Amino acid sequence: MDLLQRYKEFIKNNSLFQPGDKLLLAVSGGVDSMALCELTRLAGFEFVIAHCNFKLRGEESERDMRFVKEQAQRLGAECFIKEFNTKEYASGHKISIQEAARTLRYDWFDQLLVENSSLSCIVTAHHSDDNIETVLHNFFRGTGIKGLRGIEMKRGKIVRPLLFARRAELEEFVSGHGLGYVTDSSNLKEDYSRNYLRLSVIPMLEKIFPDVSGNILQNIDRFREAEVLYREAVDRHKKDLLEYKGEAVYIPVLKLKKSKPLRTLVYEITKEWGFGPHQVDDIIHLLDSETGKYISSATHRILKNRNWIIITPLIKGRPEIFVIEEGEKTLAIPMNEEEEQVLTLEIIPASQFEIPKDNFTVFLDMKNIQYPLLLRKWKIGDYFYPLGNKKSNSEKVGKKKLSRFFIDQKLSKADKEKAWVLAMDQKILWVVGYRMDDRFKVTGNTKSVMKISLSTRQTV
Repeated sequence: MDLLQRYKEFIKNNSLFQPGDKLLLAVSGGVDSMALCELTRLAGFEFVIAHCNFKLRGEESERDMRFVKEQAQRLGAECFIKEFNTKEYASGHKISIQEAARTLRYDWFDQLLVENSSLSCIVTAHHSDDNIETVLHNFFRGTGIKGLRGIEMKRGKIVRPLLFARRAELEEFVSGHGLGYVTDSSNLKEDYSRNYLRLSVIPMLEKIFPDVSGNILQNIDRFREAEVLYREAVDRHKKDLLEYKGEAVYIPVLKLKKSKPLRTLVYEITKEWGFGPHQVDDIIHLLDSETGKYISSATHRILKNRNWIIITPLIKGRPEIFVIEEGEKTLAIPMNEEEEQVLTLEIIPASQFEIPKDNFTVFLDMKNIQYPLLLRKWKIGDYFYPLGNKKSNSEKVGKKKLSRFFIDQKLSKADKEKAWVLAMDQKILWVVGYRMDDRFKVTGNTKSVMKISLSTRQTV
């Protein structure tokens, strides 16, 4: 079967795109992308061309851009060209040149799809040899089983219909059809890890294992299927272990410790919140630590609290969430090096209820309260049912957004930024220091009361 027929069948068998789709081909001008253009044309698909000039190779980059424009004219295809200052972008974002180029490239492709609604997907010229290099690269980097499944044929709007073909086949096809192409001189240098794998490591392995590339490709298929089973098993464990309560995720310590394999599960569970493999041992040690110990990622915190570990967000510009479990009587909230605020909680009989003398003490009906409680900064969209927010006894208390409540209270911007709420799931019990929620007020039927007070104390 010739390459064109295999191309058509690979697309059809894997439902990569349909005959009526209009495709955006990512074209560098190299042999792979020129083979992609010709195969797509011969297969009868409509397409446009997109080329990135990253301005990393001087005149050679300009040559490639001119060549792609010429090929687009030859093929009668619309051509989009984008020039980037890749080095400046990499420096400004403190990332590698390769990462910068990839980000700029795919962000622009996504933009083209948005601006041109007739385009159905982005098509790249990644092939089997790219897949081999990717798997080896991921293996040596330690990305786990997910990295061993290789390049996906389809991910979102990105489609890779040449993954069935070897580089040598594409070179033969281009030569046989008399097609021109350009060579990226940077691909011939061993400065980059992928180039080193392609130019040195794989040829060295082929001297020992002549069919190493073919074996790796077969293993990619096996790893891809194994990853499906692996993911199903991990998802079952996560469903059994994770309890979602508002913005917090609770995991029972004893149950997690009995789960096998523990290190793998800890990694798979916590990576979603930015924790890396180097933190797995620290998280496992946290299971046997005392209450209050925690570990942080760039976005989240894992806190040990009695029989639970609790994952809560650390959102930029907003302080942490404090978790209050049943039985806890005090919570200290650092303000600065000299002061801290202290939240004091006490369960008392209804007979000891008294009208609060100020807004820094509230009395809540215990029958409506479920643990855990969360003390957090307020956020846009928060609302509650302010106590006393009605004109007559027959009128129901209406809900009010906190943003509106703060305006009515004539709070300054600084005071708004400092405002805390005590919450239970998605319900706000108390806008701390301002007003409690009517749904938790003490009534004639109340038997047990939670008294909560906020005070400030010196720490030095």
